Amino acid sequence: MNSTRQIKMRLIRQKWGDQVFQTIAVIGVLIALTTLAALLIDALSDGLPRIDWKFLTSFPSRKPAKAGIFSALVGSLYLITLTALIAVPVGVAAAIYLEEYTSQNSRINRIIEVNIANLAGVPSIIYGLLGLEVFVRAMRLERSLLAGALTLALLILPIIIISAREAIRTVPNSIREAAYALGATRWQTIQDHVLPMAFPGILTGIILSVSRAIGETAPLIAIGALTYVAFLPDGLRSPFTALPIQIYNWVSRPQKGFHTNAAAGIVILLALTLLLNALAIFLRNHYQKKHS
Repeated sequence: MNSTRQIKMRLIRQKWGDQVFQTIAVIGVLIALTTLAALLIDALSDGLPRIDWKFLTSFPSRKPAKAGIFSALVGSLYLITLTALIAVPVGVAAAIYLEEYTSQNSRINRIIEVNIANLAGVPSIIYGLLGLEVFVRAMRLERSLLAGALTLALLILPIIIISAREAIRTVPNSIREAAYALGATRWQTIQDHVLPMAFPGILTGIILSVSRAIGETAPLIAIGALTYVAFLPDGLRSPFTALPIQIYNWVSRPQKGFHTNAAAGIVILLALTLLLNALAIFLRNHYQKKHS
């Protein structure tokens, strides 16, 4: 009887503990969502009336009413494109090598996995300081578009490697064994069977990592990206600005008009991020249906 009663009491305590934890989790989510909704409403109410064609096609100005976001918008597009061209081939190639060509039980592989996971959690400002020391000073790239792209490529590289490896792991080993049985080489198996099946997951990880990079401010501030640029980049060694830097510049100004411009810039940046996320979902679903 005593043991039965103790089991019942233990179950009751566990049930209450689960309910308390669930309540705390729900309250935490509601607080986060409420805060996010308040910030979005504030940015949309201030920024949407300011967005027009003139704002999108005008260069920055010292007068809030004449200031535009054209150079920052084009700079962000150049920066993200160059970042993806650098990080994606390296990241996917590293994932293929670690998953398909190395022993999963080797000590070196485990050390690499731990380091990649740790690098994915490093604060972005650290990458900015690394880029400042290596690319800007040691490699003498100065505060150029190439230095910014290399810095952001280092930032998103661990994320691309991890997501690509997880996508490759989802491919059944039976696919590889069937290809080997038909006489295919390892690279032919990877190229013709593994990568096509893993492509939706790899693409999703790439787009999500790029959408993170487009909103990063701290690394660009660390390498010295310009806050006022009234021209477009004309090469890889050209000075540049980006949307987060322009928004930071406007927020730091005392005039209220610049704060309105900053809210409009935030709305545009959010729209680009949501567009990239929507593209990731669409492409993932498209290729999943294609290979199903």
